[in-house]
Amino acid sequence: MKYTEIKDKTAAELATMLKEKKVLLFTLKQKLKTMQLTNPKEISQVKKDIARINTAINALR
Repeated sequence: MKYTEIKDKTAAELATMLKEKKVLLFTLKQKLKTMQLTNPKEISQVKKDIARINTAINALR
């Protein structure tokens, strides 16, 4: 997900996206601990997406 895709969204949409990504990050971490995760790089990608969403939220303030 690129920042250009995120910056046009409203604050409510960004908040829901942030919540979804945090839940996804939690499930990925659980899968990693139980050795069910096939691609560990997904965790870093989700973390970067969360950072991009937080940046967009702060830009709206």
